[in-house]
Amino acid sequence: MHPNLSVWLVIFLLQYSSITFASDPDPIQDFCIPNPKFGSIKTIHLTILPCKNSSEATTDDFIFSGMKIPGNFSDTGLATISVNPVLFPGINTLGMSFVRADLKVGGINPPHFHPRATEIAYVVQGSVYSGFVDSTNRVFARILEQGEAMVYPRGLMHFQMNVGKKPATVFGSFNSQNPGLQRIPAAIFGSGINDELLEKAFGLSPKQIDSMRRRFEPKKSRGRE
Repeated sequence: MHPNLSVWLVIFLLQYSSITFASDPDPIQDFCIPNPKFGSIKTIHLTILPCKNSSEATTDDFIFSGMKIPGNFSDTGLATISVNPVLFPGINTLGMSFVRADLKVGGINPPHFHPRATEIAYVVQGSVYSGFVDSTNRVFARILEQGEAMVYPRGLMHFQMNVGKKPATVFGSFNSQNPGLQRIPAAIFGSGINDELLEKAFGLSPKQIDSMRRRFEPKKSRGRE
């Protein structure tokens, strides 16, 4: 191969890889507050909308006050408040989002992963058993105390459990404004995968599969009451 061709090939591969592995596109301006004249950001799920004139931006556009108290708790003892451009327009196009997670004593954040983002979790208060599993099924986990943080690489399954005697609060930050979320139990038993396949994969009986489905299948809407 000609030396010059080798150089250009390396340059091309480096440029292509930087595009391929970037979480979100780099912004081309200081910030982009969505322009309400072009519709609400809630009408188009986390897509980038035209920006309003930067001279119309105010300090309030860059402040979010909706994380002062926990959200609503689930059956697993977990309450989350996910903050993305739908709730906080000031972070639109900045390639980030975050979440507040509260765990009751013994509460868990079930195994899940984010297909489009790496996460860093910071323990604000409490003692939390935290970890992730890599692609060789090796687990990296230990108890995190207040003031400690852990990183979960993009796309790897991770989990949390409050092992302390008091409620715990964790703050998570993502390097994407739309990290995505897929909970493992719901994805397996609540998505409609063929029963026979699940029986063979997990060694469960039809009765056990049915029990798991009832637990994780989405609740049917009742309509207006």
